[in-house]
Amino acid sequence: MLTAENFTHFPLQMWDKVLSKVKKAVVFMDDRCAESLHWCGGAAALFEAGARNLKQFSSFEACGENEPKAVFVVSTLLKGRTIDIMKDIISLSHFKYCVVFTSVAHSVHLLANSVTAELEGSPVFEQFEEKLCEWMGDMNYTAEVLHVPVVFAPVSQQLLLTPAFAHLFPLLSPDLESINAKRPEKKRFGSLVDVDTHSLPPELQIEVKSLASALNCMFEATGTREESFAVGPMSRIIAGELANHPQAKNRRKTAPHKASVIFVDRTMDLTGAVGHHGDNLVEKILTVLKPLPCHVTDVQVDMLELTSLQRCPDAQTTLAPGCLAQTPSSTARSLWETMLTSKQKEGVMEVRRQLVEAASKENLPIKMSMGRVTPEQLCSYVQLFRSSWGALESHCGVLQLALATAQTLRHTGLPRWDACLAFERLLLQALGDSDFPAVLSQLLPLMKPGSRSQEECGPDELILLLVYLYSLAEETRPADQDEEDEELQRLEGELIGALTLLITQETELSPLLQKLTGCASPEELTMERAHTAVEGMFETLRGLSHAREHLKQLRSVYTASDGVHQATYRPFLRQILEEVFHPDRPECPDIEHMSGGLTDLLKTGFSMFMKVSRPHPSDNPLLFLFLVGGVTPSELRLIKEIVSNQKPGTQVLVLSTRLLRPSDIPELLFTTQRLMPDIGV
Repeated sequence: MLTAENFTHFPLQMWDKVLSKVKKAVVFMDDRCAESLHWCGGAAALFEAGARNLKQFSSFEACGENEPKAVFVVSTLLKGRTIDIMKDIISLSHFKYCVVFTSVAHSVHLLANSVTAELEGSPVFEQFEEKLCEWMGDMNYTAEVLHVPVVFAPVSQQLLLTPAFAHLFPLLSPDLESINAKRPEKKRFGSLVDVDTHSLPPELQIEVKSLASALNCMFEATGTREESFAVGPMSRIIAGELANHPQAKNRRKTAPHKASVIFVDRTMDLTGAVGHHGDNLVEKILTVLKPLPCHVTDVQVDMLELTSLQRCPDAQTTLAPGCLAQTPSSTARSLWETMLTSKQKEGVMEVRRQLVEAASKENLPIKMSMGRVTPEQLCSYVQLFRSSWGALESHCGVLQLALATAQTLRHTGLPRWDACLAFERLLLQALGDSDFPAVLSQLLPLMKPGSRSQEECGPDELILLLVYLYSLAEETRPADQDEEDEELQRLEGELIGALTLLITQETELSPLLQKLTGCASPEELTMERAHTAVEGMFETLRGLSHAREHLKQLRSVYTASDGVHQATYRPFLRQILEEVFHPDRPECPDIEHMSGGLTDLLKTGFSMFMKVSRPHPSDNPLLFLFLVGGVTPSELRLIKEIVSNQKPGTQVLVLSTRLLRPSDIPELLFTTQRLMPDIGV
């Protein structure tokens, strides 16, 4: 029987194909592939397979005369910038044998080269092999070009991420305007729901087709016949691409195992993504600790507590950071699962329990203490391992996760999390009693310039609160439309002015503000640049409230107060899963079946005059939820709880483009080129 484990094992099988070629080679790898490898055994797996060295895929790298073999692993098309970098590296080196792995399928390379015909073999790859020999300086040298979809990262037993598609995000109203601007007036789209693959810019088409191709490879390797469903415009496009993938049609005729896949747009519920209501330890770790350089998901864990070094500015640069991906240790993996899918208190208690157990195994003099877990207590337990190199090596994974927990619990940025949560709760209650401008006006007093305490919201937190509110704008009490529009326009002008002033008075720009304004330091930032950035931000915000407008049933993520119970946020994913696992199996009009083909068209035709049962997501024992635009750790816990309560026998595997921290959403909304992703060209 097919299990979720078959799928979390698939990325490792793909990396095995790469590892089979790296013996005695210097490996050059781009950041996205490196992040996938990071969760599949890391650099250690390459060196164990016989690699001589691992280098960044960059024009500034090369090899010496005694290094004749190179392996390149890239997540992009073999075109443009990717080719230029490869040529630079090869020209500066002395290779006699080159192997190139690309995670982009040959069929997508044909599309990128405007070839529509079905061709025998892999002509694009064969031509590139000749180019490689040319660059090496001898046509008799050896070159191989292969497609291996190393795009998945098994972050947990329940979650597969796609680092190569971390910046893929559902389209928003400004994107629709950009698409329409290039179309004749009579052919313009009325809403994002009408947009199809062929009307997207070529870069985004290639990105979508690459993702569909990677999913097809996974289903092919596991012998899976999937029924695809979609909620949201971008999900419809991706599910449609997978349904119409040439190889997928043949696979679905013969594959022995059945599964359902529901693609869901993140924009259907941004409230859950920017909110601070997730009582989850990993969500806070991802928020307060610095990300690992060039990684989207993992963070840097300060390892100073495990050494005898003194804390000084130089210590940071002399000591490599730890991280959350602990693939070699089964104990650390199990601890990570608990931290990821439990409430914060349970996660912290499990961290302490694992530390105590590890110290007892090594006969370290641990002082037991019950009650509340404190960061000081965790650090004192961790420091016991300093005295024994063997103990430190055996339990390195658990120690890194424990240090990440301690550093998060004592982080100076954590009080702001609680401040945001308190304010979100106030706004949630106000939504049912007031019109939208009245609720929005409550943010103005928070935008006072001047010095602020650690607990007070800065520009980053205020932007999160704006996203939170605009994503709930449709839930407010309706008022006179013309009056409300006029009031909203006036208020938005005030908010834009206040936020612009606040940003220009920052003494240090956060990574989000740097991306938003295009300025690296406050000295570069002018009032005009800040004002333009904030104005652009509000244009995008206005469209957020209409994201669920096209839905017929799942239109709200808010339950108003009834006088007895407080107003609450109702996660969109909860509503989808309740529909899917409902014992009466109702047909939800918003969960659209996408596995198109002649049979489905016939079924639709027959259903007009006879009863024909359409596919339902709960038909199959395995359910995939693909969240386009990211998933939060709290949502992983929610999914786990709903499945165990409503349909314990079903296996649910979550796939997503990234594991979200609240601060990722403003970046994806306001600073990402959604229509023009970087495909390496």
